[in-house]
Amino acid sequence: MIKSYLKTALRFLLKNKTFSFINILGLTLGTLCCLYIVLYVTDQYSYDKQHNNVADIYRINVHGIAQGRGYEGDRCNTVAPIAPLMKHDFPEVEQFTRVVPFIGVDKQLLKYNNKNFYETDAVYVDSTFFDVFNFHFVTGNPSTALLQPHSVVLLQPVAEKMFGRNNPIGKVITIDNVYGKHDYTVQAVINESLGKSHIHANIFITMNSGDIGDYMLHTDNWISNSYISSYVKLKPGASAAGLEKKLPAFVNRYAAQQLQKWGVKENLFLQQAATIHTTPMDGLQLTNPVSPSFLTMLSLIAILIQVIACINFMNLSTARASKRAKEVGIRKVVGAGRKDLIKQFIGESLLLSAIGVVLALPLLLLLLPYLNGITQADIKYAMLADYHIWVALVAMVFVTGVIAGSYPAFYLSAFRVIKVLKGNFTNHVSAAGLRKALVVFQFVLSIILITGIVIIYSQLNFIKNKNLGFNKDQRIIFSLYAGDGFDKIPLFLDDLRKMSEVKEASDGSKYLGNELYFNNNFLLPGQSDATGQVADFVIADEYFIRANGIQLVSGRDFRAGDSAKVLINETMVKNYGLTPSKAIGTLLHDSQNRVEEIIGVMKDFNYGSLHKNVNNFLLWINSSSNGYWPHITAHTSTDNYKSMLARMEALWNKDIPGVPFNYNFMDEQVQKMYAADASLSRIITSFTLMAIFISCLGLFGLAAFSAEQRRKEISVRKVLGASVTGLTGLLSKEFLQLVAVAFIIASPIAWWAMHKWLEGFAYKVTISWWMFAIAGLVSFLIAMSTVSCQAIKAALANPVKNLRSE
Repeated sequence: MIKSYLKTALRFLLKNKTFSFINILGLTLGTLCCLYIVLYVTDQYSYDKQHNNVADIYRINVHGIAQGRGYEGDRCNTVAPIAPLMKHDFPEVEQFTRVVPFIGVDKQLLKYNNKNFYETDAVYVDSTFFDVFNFHFVTGNPSTALLQPHSVVLLQPVAEKMFGRNNPIGKVITIDNVYGKHDYTVQAVINESLGKSHIHANIFITMNSGDIGDYMLHTDNWISNSYISSYVKLKPGASAAGLEKKLPAFVNRYAAQQLQKWGVKENLFLQQAATIHTTPMDGLQLTNPVSPSFLTMLSLIAILIQVIACINFMNLSTARASKRAKEVGIRKVVGAGRKDLIKQFIGESLLLSAIGVVLALPLLLLLLPYLNGITQADIKYAMLADYHIWVALVAMVFVTGVIAGSYPAFYLSAFRVIKVLKGNFTNHVSAAGLRKALVVFQFVLSIILITGIVIIYSQLNFIKNKNLGFNKDQRIIFSLYAGDGFDKIPLFLDDLRKMSEVKEASDGSKYLGNELYFNNNFLLPGQSDATGQVADFVIADEYFIRANGIQLVSGRDFRAGDSAKVLINETMVKNYGLTPSKAIGTLLHDSQNRVEEIIGVMKDFNYGSLHKNVNNFLLWINSSSNGYWPHITAHTSTDNYKSMLARMEALWNKDIPGVPFNYNFMDEQVQKMYAADASLSRIITSFTLMAIFISCLGLFGLAAFSAEQRRKEISVRKVLGASVTGLTGLLSKEFLQLVAVAFIIASPIAWWAMHKWLEGFAYKVTISWWMFAIAGLVSFLIAMSTVSCQAIKAALANPVKNLRSE
């Protein structure tokens, strides 16, 4: 029986090559997209699953409330004392560890013998780090790797870059950064072959190595330096919920006075480690998390693409029902029951679905680098070795086959024998209505996705062109990450300013166009710590305002010789309850009891992401006693950047020898803040184009079938004088009406979805009618071009050939 079904299915597919090609191509492309998205989503949810007893590992998070400053939210970072105190106080805690990034330091200069190069992602960690988290040790002992002071563990690519194939254990390397220069002994080399983790670092330095690490080991401050990722590993069987209930009393015991002084309330809560990568949260993340809503949306797009391919199958199968009517009648005459026919047609659908999967797999392997480029992921071929993926593939074949073949199977098997054998068969009204509904559904999805593309591109273009309040164009950033070269910065600045292409050059603790990590509490006279204003700040020289094109609304700019002077932005003035003019001359006290005078008010500018509103911002004059800072901003004007940068590099090598030349364009750095949004745009655009192409395949097949069904009508009309244009319009009219209906249905859905997405931006475009008009017009043109090619072909056909059999 199965052999007979298979033989019949293959004969039908070979006899109806166009029908078969459209369905197989649609199912192949749908399966390709669906399979890649399954791999991508699986990869994102796989983070941290490799750690032993990962269900017992938790990150300590903070729900903070500062009512006087209008802040309430969850933060993924804590202060230093919390994790060790939890280990001390609670028997449920088996071990703790902390990860402390080099805040504000993007790179470290590594030196060994004659080699020196910059490396990113260095962190301080407790000696217990590898007791909590599992990494594959290429060499070295995880139990002792971080016990000795000034020990370091390197990620394998860094070790190979520095030592080649030589054994690195026991070698002493120098790490130079803005905090100082120290020697460290390499105790181990690890890689990430066990699996991905939300903790990614190239360099792990033991905490007991002086400087920041030593401070973290001994501080009892519950207010400052709250940028640490703290973790606890609970004993087997211990209840995280039970431990959380004890945390309010724990916070009150150790921090009540400090928090009350600053007008802050904090509640601690635990987050299971395996959920961290898919839970965005305020604070300094060790890797960029991915939004679960984004993964859900991506999964929905995968399902919708596969559904569109299934709709094509259903539409074409029911449209061509008349071609199989006599086959059904004869099978019923010779004894086939309706269940047998349903099994046959479902089997054909499963066969097509299986062919689609078989073709999609090699296509996926071929296109994997391109697809990874779209999503900025690193999906590996090895993921296909996971049996879960093959279970998903089998399920995909079955579900696709059943969904695509269900209605055609029940519809075809219901034909009445006598009518179809007499040739008295007409395409049933319900089938035609269903086809129309499915075409509408396809284009509803397409129009929603096209509208999404239009609005996302509009928002990204708005971000790119918005006046940020400072000038990011033609600004070059030179960053010096090695403390050894700081005293040479004045030489380089002087040489830069002598270049004709350089209009201005400034030195500062940070450059604009990225997130700022440093802030402080600033008080007006008479204010307490609890009522002051926390402000992000940059320490810079007197050229900073001019180099960045920042406008002043009141007061004056810095001048050479200024000391203990600050500029603040309009938001900070407003939060103090002052006016720009009254703010001038006001004294501020910071948390270290330093006194600064406000000498000017800056117009608000977006130094951070447009996802957020402008915060309090303060610019601090860098007096000569503070030395120099690692970031130089140069305002340039040239038509030949290649030549200019070559001369700048020569100056750098002359003035700051032994330190790698490092530069960035400010406008590119600004755009990096929206990398996730740009990635979303690429992903939606790519998969939308795929969905539209699959929809067009089905529409092409339906148009071809409609033209074939009406060929004699067309021939008669042509003989009676109908023009090619008129006939093309006649054949296209029905499909274009369906697109119009789809547009009416899709528009409010698209508006709601994109309105929700735009809520993530503090500064955004207004959703306008023309965005929907573009989506509708594109859909109309796509449908018109798809249908009209078949309509024109039918209208141009020789009517004599079609009427000869009459």
